[in-house]
Amino acid sequence: MFTDMVGFTALAQRDEPLAMQLLEEQRGLVRPILAVHDGKEVKTIGDAFLVEFESALDAVTCSTEIQSSIRGANENRPKEKRIEIRIGIHLGDVIHSGSDVAGDAVNVASRIEPLAPPGGICVSAQVQASVANKVPYEFETLGTPELKNVITPVEVFQIAGFGERAVRVSSRTTALPRDRIAVLPFANMSPDPGDEYFADGITEEIITCLSKVRELRVTSRTSVMHYKGQTKRIPEIGRELGVGTVLEGSVRKAGSRVRVTVQMIDAEGDQHLWAENYDRTLDDIFVVQGEIAEKVAGELKVKLLQAEKNTLEKRPTENMEAYGDFLRGRELYREGSEPSLRQALKLYERAVELDPSFARAHVGVAECHQYLAIVGYEPLEVMLPVVKRSLKRALELDPDLAEAHASLAVLYLNEDDLEGTEAEARRALELNPSLPEAYRQLHEVAAIKGNPEEMVRDIETAYRLDPLLPNYIFLLGYSYLNTGREQEALEHWRRTEQLAPSATYQGMTDYYLSKGEVEKARELHAKYEKLRPNSSRVTYMGGFIDATAGDKEKALQAIKKIEERNMGPVAYNHVAYVYHALGDLDKYFENLNRAVDEHVLFATFVMYSPLLAKAREDPRYGELVEKIRRMNGLVK
Repeated sequence: MFTDMVGFTALAQRDEPLAMQLLEEQRGLVRPILAVHDGKEVKTIGDAFLVEFESALDAVTCSTEIQSSIRGANENRPKEKRIEIRIGIHLGDVIHSGSDVAGDAVNVASRIEPLAPPGGICVSAQVQASVANKVPYEFETLGTPELKNVITPVEVFQIAGFGERAVRVSSRTTALPRDRIAVLPFANMSPDPGDEYFADGITEEIITCLSKVRELRVTSRTSVMHYKGQTKRIPEIGRELGVGTVLEGSVRKAGSRVRVTVQMIDAEGDQHLWAENYDRTLDDIFVVQGEIAEKVAGELKVKLLQAEKNTLEKRPTENMEAYGDFLRGRELYREGSEPSLRQALKLYERAVELDPSFARAHVGVAECHQYLAIVGYEPLEVMLPVVKRSLKRALELDPDLAEAHASLAVLYLNEDDLEGTEAEARRALELNPSLPEAYRQLHEVAAIKGNPEEMVRDIETAYRLDPLLPNYIFLLGYSYLNTGREQEALEHWRRTEQLAPSATYQGMTDYYLSKGEVEKARELHAKYEKLRPNSSRVTYMGGFIDATAGDKEKALQAIKKIEERNMGPVAYNHVAYVYHALGDLDKYFENLNRAVDEHVLFATFVMYSPLLAKAREDPRYGELVEKIRRMNGLVK
């Protein structure tokens, strides 16, 4: 928090004794309030205070009390003897150097403060997001100003009711990037409501086509589907997704005919760039998708390579019945439950029967088997050969199928082939630079290699491409937590709580456990359980919390329940975590070694989680890591 007295320099030149008197009075008003809210006075700079707080909420509450106190002190004073200050607050990491602090957070707070009116308080968007539902104040946006020596755009808010309303500042010149695109869910205008899957499928197919253009970055399907049925304005969606271009449209399917309506919008100014109707036979739907992608590239002045044109013109199948099964299967696969995965698998297998040359259907078969094995619904050792056969066939049919290479990266990770994982993930990104799952695999590779900074960068990229996917929301915060950026992790999860509550409750449970706040962790875990009652995490993390709280009997009951659930080698990880919380490191390492031998160790958690820090002090941890790296070919 930065504070600054309004007009102090000019007053000191006119009447130095009065200026010094008001300065001392200001300090006498401010310092007791700082003490109440545990504000650490880092230093005074002339008439200004630089103060550090444990939380954004403490800083905001303190700032409002300061301004209210000064307002009361000014009531019976003549204007020339009034004390008026401005306050700026930002949330972020600071660097301690002796008795001083530095860093981006300090710089931003000092740049925000002058935007506040006399008696006013300005905060960054990070602060506003953190406290908006916790304080009885309204926040009014002042836009995204140019802040000296601050590269990343920062939206600034004024707390209403303090000082006059500030003038909205001019936005910084860096607009939303036009080469970042979101394709919103196409509306189903077909007579049959059951054709909703087809409209959603067309949305994803256009996303896939655009993703193959190397100069474009396209938001993933998971994030755009969040806006299905919503009526948010395009500029708001653009800001939320960080995209400058938006496509929206509708699909009407009737018999063998299909009509696709599409329009392209500049998200920054909410201006229509072009619109088109495509009336074709169903067999021509692939041509339409390619034409839309080429039109978008042309409007954005992107020159397509011949290889990209060839890719856009490629038809995945000549059998439209197989294509329909593929689209239905993909919708069911995304649900992620065991029944939906098994239904999706049947549809993918039927698509392969109808058209054995349909490479993407083979990938669908592989992904279903892979998912069923990884989450413990099928034996890993039985499923992985099936996965390998399906992916091999897909790549024989289409060597440049990015999704097949990304799935192969997952397969190699399960086989402890780190080199293969990295090679396949990078090949997938060569073919589709907007494929977030490939970045997630690189995140895992970096974690096992012991490159935490690279690990964070890769998951940040995956998150930017798919910012509403719960798994990436969790993993990004978790990467921050695991690399010591605890406050960033907590604020990230607080910002995303409404978007992916189960992911954020999962992350915040671990955060509060790492801080020793067991009851707060238990409260958040209970919220997670309400949303995901059948998740295996409910049992093992419940056992972890009980063990941490000293309830050994309940923790052992959780271990018994995990073992009875019979999830195969995945359970070795879960049992190990509870034993760690119980302080039984013999059992902890025994189970982790079993997980390594079965190729299902959750290495990122074991190697970086603050919850398992105690085990990393044990000599057996070094032996375990060496074993993991030896199995992955990192050491001989």
